[in-house]
Amino acid sequence: MENESGALSRVANLFSARGYNIESLTVAPTDDPTLSRLTLVTSGNEQIIEQIVKQLNKLIDVVKLIDLTETDAIERELMLVKTKATGGEQRAEIHRLAEIFDGHILDVTDATYTIELTGRSEKLNNFLNAIEKDAILEVVRSGTTGIARGQKALHV
Repeated sequence: MENESGALSRVANLFSARGYNIESLTVAPTDDPTLSRLTLVTSGNEQIIEQIVKQLNKLIDVVKLIDLTETDAIERELMLVKTKATGGEQRAEIHRLAEIFDGHILDVTDATYTIELTGRSEKLNNFLNAIEKDAILEVVRSGTTGIARGQKALHV
């Protein structure tokens, strides 16, 4: 999409006006400073997704659109989790789970761990399900971003 003021707002307004939900949204500049890459996750049946794609393609700010679910793609999400970590047993368990899920402990205090995890959304959800609910103090997620595998690339 065009890297211009109001472009993201127009995309969000399209979803809002039609009652579609945005589950995740990431936007960042590309190697071309006039363009931003927007990765949006939504859900719906085939007709709804088709309608969303058609409506997005009508927006003047949208330069090119691809549906990554129709191709072999890599997707990742970043999550930061702050947990209670008091007592040797709880600290050891949180540390063990972080290692199992390939997480990195970024911050340690006498009462907390802050853990960074990256991967598919399902992996991050599984990590949250593995930790005792009362041990979770805060969760921050970036939203999913993705890229096609192999030679296929999004070019204007």
